[in-house]
Amino acid sequence: MEESIQYLISVDKVLNQLYKKYGVPYIPSRPQGFVTLCKLILEQQVSLSSAKACFLKLESFLVEITPSTIFEANEEDLKANGISRQKVVYLKELSKAVLNKQLNLDSFELKSADEIRKELIKIKGIGNWTIDVYLMFSLQKQDIIPLGDIAIINTIKELYNCCSSDDILIISQKWKPYRTMASYFLWHYYLEKRNRKPLVY
Repeated sequence: MEESIQYLISVDKVLNQLYKKYGVPYIPSRPQGFVTLCKLILEQQVSLSSAKACFLKLESFLVEITPSTIFEANEEDLKANGISRQKVVYLKELSKAVLNKQLNLDSFELKSADEIRKELIKIKGIGNWTIDVYLMFSLQKQDIIPLGDIAIINTIKELYNCCSSDDILIISQKWKPYRTMASYFLWHYYLEKRNRKPLVY
């Protein structure tokens, strides 16, 4: 971690300023596996607090969240627990892929980020944002930047005074091979500026 921080603050004066003002960013961590991917699906395009409430309700209903319990659950029951029709489909598709051994989540620890992305992107409802966050939080891949994350995009636009997707991409290239840590700096700033704390569940 120290190596990545020292590299970033040496090549980017904005990140250097953030480091001086806010210190080491919060480093999110989540367990590897099915439950974390379910949480990330529930977090798509909603607030974390809303996703947390939905997950806890689902967990209370199913008792244990596993590919089998999700796959075998009645769709209407899942919707009655606050899950949208679309996300019910996504959770069931993920469950089916694990049960059918199309997806071996335990094997990801030995694979590259690109290999993992190619496998996960095939699952309906799992896009690049979900994959990026899983790679960062659960697999600790060092060179990921979630350019589908609105907080990341808006923070880059604010701090670097840029607007276009091309400019954002160019800026992020100089953070290689530590774009994950750069992302943590940006999220940390985003939360600190709003006087908010990371939501963990």
